Amino acid sequence: MHASYWFILTVILLQLVLLAGVIVFFLRLRRSEQLLTKLQQNQREFLKKIEKSSELDQLFLENFIERQSELLVLDKQLAERERELRQLLQQAEGLSQSPGFLRQIILSGRRKGKSADELARATGLSVDEVEIILEQASR
Repeated sequence: MHASYWFILTVILLQLVLLAGVIVFFLRLRRSEQLLTKLQQNQREFLKKIEKSSELDQLFLENFIERQSELLVLDKQLAERERELRQLLQQAEGLSQSPGFLRQIILSGRRKGKSADELARATGLSVDEVEIILEQASR
């Protein structure tokens, strides 16, 4: 065999090796492209989820601000009610300590058969004061 035959055979083998290398490189490149496409798709989905999360956060914040303003209004209304109730309580305390009211309680209690001791505890007066009121009423 001639040297040219060996040379041509070597060149053909080198070309086959190069062709196999090109095919392997092409297949790996193809797989890399598919992987890159999948990563890009996952990135788009992730960005959509982040956007949706941002929208939900914004809605939550708006709802929170709305509830806070409603709570402020309710707090003002509650403070006003408290003030009104305190005034009514002061008026009721004033009425319950008025002599005419105490006299009615004592006389009503006596008609129900309560003792002077019981009436004194109920009205916050002394037993002597209760007895004086009862004596005045019996005259």
